[in-house]
Amino acid sequence: MKALKEYLSSLFNKEFIPTGLKTAIFVGSLLFLINHGAAFFRGEMNFERWTSVCITYLMPYLVNVHGQQAYRRKLLRQHRHRQEAN
Repeated sequence: MKALKEYLSSLFNKEFIPTGLKTAIFVGSLLFLINHGAAFFRGEMNFERWTSVCITYLMPYLVNVHGQQAYRRKLLRQHRHRQEAN
């Protein structure tokens, strides 16, 4: 439960947001074109497709922030380990 709370709070961490947003925009746009591009250009977007588009942009953000948080935790563990060794 602690890990989940840490992750949820990291979603709003000012240090993680810029990279997460850049990744979400880039990857989300590629996925949007792959998955919905034809329907978009044919004017066939409906509520269900737009809901899927939101998830298409949200997932890269969630994954990116998780990666940033995991890397930071790893660095902190290494730092603590070095301090304990000295």
